[in-house]
Amino acid sequence: MTKFADLGINKNILKGISELGFEKAMPVQEEVIPVVLETNRDIVALAQTGTGKTAAFGLPIVQDIEVSKKYPQALILSPTRELCVQIAKDLTAYSKYVDGLKVLPVYGGANIEAQIRALKMGVHVIVATPGRILDLVKRKKANLSKIKTVVLDESDEMLNMGFRDDLNEILESAPDDRRTLLFSATMPKEVAAIAKNYMFNPEEITIGKKNSGAESVRHLYYQVQARDRYLALKRIADMNPDIYAIIFCRTRMETKQVAEWLIKDGYNADALHGDLSQAQRDHVMNRFRLKNMQMLVATDVAARGLDVNELTHVINYNLPDDIEAYTHRSGRTGRAGRTGVSIAIIHSREKHRIREIERKINKSFEKTEVPKGKEVCKKQLFHMIDKMEHVDIDHEQIDSFLPEIYKKLEWLDKEDLIKRFVSLEFNRFLEYYKNAPDLNIPDDRDSGRRDRNRKKDRDKDYKRFFINLGKTQGLNPQRLMGLINESTRDNNIPIGRIDVMKSFSFFEVNKSFTDKILEKLNEANFEGADVSVEIAKDRTSKGGGGRRSENRRSFDERKDNRYGSRRDGDRNKKKSSRRRSDNRRK
Repeated sequence: MTKFADLGINKNILKGISELGFEKAMPVQEEVIPVVLETNRDIVALAQTGTGKTAAFGLPIVQDIEVSKKYPQALILSPTRELCVQIAKDLTAYSKYVDGLKVLPVYGGANIEAQIRALKMGVHVIVATPGRILDLVKRKKANLSKIKTVVLDESDEMLNMGFRDDLNEILESAPDDRRTLLFSATMPKEVAAIAKNYMFNPEEITIGKKNSGAESVRHLYYQVQARDRYLALKRIADMNPDIYAIIFCRTRMETKQVAEWLIKDGYNADALHGDLSQAQRDHVMNRFRLKNMQMLVATDVAARGLDVNELTHVINYNLPDDIEAYTHRSGRTGRAGRTGVSIAIIHSREKHRIREIERKINKSFEKTEVPKGKEVCKKQLFHMIDKMEHVDIDHEQIDSFLPEIYKKLEWLDKEDLIKRFVSLEFNRFLEYYKNAPDLNIPDDRDSGRRDRNRKKDRDKDYKRFFINLGKTQGLNPQRLMGLINESTRDNNIPIGRIDVMKSFSFFEVNKSFTDKILEKLNEANFEGADVSVEIAKDRTSKGGGGRRSENRRSFDERKDNRYGSRRDGDRNKKKSSRRRSDNRRK
């Protein structure tokens, strides 16, 4: 790797970053820093989180500041308050020996008057969330007219969070001759549109393959019944005693529930979700950063901006709605030169989603067996013994007690003493896993065929439902599963095949939950629309021994028209009936 001095970084900044332990540049820094320092070109840099992007744009920005000119010369936009504060801290550390250079973070949720006072005193670099800097510009308290460089950090995250219009407005208000540096983990069409509209002939720098996962991350999946998802999570945690992980859930309710279960079962965990106040959120995040908890259960939105470099695992309790969100999740581990593991806990109907993610990130998943009870006990036992072997002994404190201890235990031989010691520390695990079932389920799709008898049994166990929502209303399989979980307040309902059509959908659920599905979903609301669910009509024909006589997809698409026509006909009948009633009243 190249040294920072060889990239053109001056001695004052080198002195500051050497105290931070920076010696050799990471790949994204090697590629970006010389272009920023030696040219005035716009840059689109695609790299995973944790690859050193902040230093890649931060070091040359700090070096390029004219300290004698006390007005904003660089604007760095980030998606969240936490990331905004972290970037500002990093730039302040880089410029420790650059006299007079001022960096100011501005973000929502903080006192805007204090931020306005700081701006009046003069700052050189503003690190901001889009909404707050736009507010300050509209109030004429932040002047962007002399900005030389605009940085869009985590651009795909900002767009996912709905900042597109804000970003467009900010970029339009910045000087035409400014330089724009865009950093992103993925390159969706929205990010490409910003590059096209607001950047001039940008140089594209890609670290690794475009949209790919980090090279230092292993991707594993465990396949279990939906009802066994939490049991599998516990076994994963127990097989990794030193785990330091974020567990991603789909909904706030699920996040709270999983965290409560873990805490109740004795795990060092907590939840991060949108119902927390900012003070509560800060408290939880600080505990996690300080490693005062091992597992943080969070939604994608809540975890944005959480910058932790030492995660051992990212666990997808549920796969995200979109594949790019998986890239962000997995990129939170394996950072800063470390290795990490990204785990997905899936049920049998989600295997196709693993294949979709593999194609997107250009990485293969390893199918892994959920450890059996005896394996977990062995792992925990030897972890405890290893800790005992390496424990620090304070002889001065302990030696005075030893004569009485020896006398108390002299009737025990070595073997019995070890058994009792192990049992004292380990009985909880032995008891819990004594009759633990095998949670693994066969992966029929790996062989490219299904077991017909099992399929017939499954069809007997599942009921198929019609729902009045489809692609037009923004429904997809993951959102439908979330709707079912939220409405029924039950995350363990076995869900089968889902077919999302244009204006309605079909889904399968274990028939024992039929009444619950009909009752709760018909009371639900989705994106402002009332939900209507009913049991779907039989799809099979009489001929062919009960086999479907038509391709399933085309069958359902034709049914889309029939259901749509039926609904339209019902509405017309109701209108005619109302008109007849009105005429009778007249």
